[in-house]
Amino acid sequence: MKALFFDIDGTLVSFKTHQIPASTIFALTQAKANGARVFISTGRPRSYITNIGAIEHLIDGYITTTGALCTVGDQVVSCQPIPQEDVQHMYQLTQTEGFACAFIGEKGNAVVNYNDELVRIFKQLLNVQTVDEVIPIEEVLRQSVLQLIPLINADEEPAVMRQLPHCVSSRWHPAFTDITSKMADKGKGLHAICQHLHLDVSDTIAFGDGGNDIAILRQAGTGVVMGNATDEVKRHADMVTTAVDEDGILHALRQLKVI
Repeated sequence: MKALFFDIDGTLVSFKTHQIPASTIFALTQAKANGARVFISTGRPRSYITNIGAIEHLIDGYITTTGALCTVGDQVVSCQPIPQEDVQHMYQLTQTEGFACAFIGEKGNAVVNYNDELVRIFKQLLNVQTVDEVIPIEEVLRQSVLQLIPLINADEEPAVMRQLPHCVSSRWHPAFTDITSKMADKGKGLHAICQHLHLDVSDTIAFGDGGNDIAILRQAGTGVVMGNATDEVKRHADMVTTAVDEDGILHALRQLKVI
């Protein structure tokens, strides 16, 4: 039995239409009917997953916040929060440097230095309309924080990461990066779900297109990279399929004889 792990943005969901292509819905429906298990593997926290309604009924579990929180049904199978000292360092940086940053807590999210650039990226580019559903930063700082999403570019990133020694950065967009504990990535999330469900890792297929997919692409039995990915991500593929808007998932599942 195959277990399929899908990134959302640029893999399941088109950046152009903000929707899942009809061919992908068909392919996942067929795969599920053939006995495959279907999992989401995303950098988004669960509250930001608002664009997969067409396949939600097919999903067996979630790797969210780049692997920091993994669930099967209603059960948490892995949770790897960021150490509090690194969270506090990031908050201090937002105050001194002024960049916007989303703090993703286990029970709610906060956005510091909310600005027009954040609105443009999250609401318009990624269609995350729930980014405004925030609670005070003081409340989030008292929780376990699973992920930090600062709006910093690749040149600014090293200076920030030097101050977060217990964290790792996984960039999949030029304007921001996903920061999690070093104990969390999508590859570790795959292993946590496989261990929980007694699945053989060799029977897993992971699909992705971004930098935060590299870990799971390397750990899965088969790593499939979308045609719209960068050359850097494609270097970690066992298979490169066509782009999300060119029926990439359908082609790959047929080639792999899942459907």
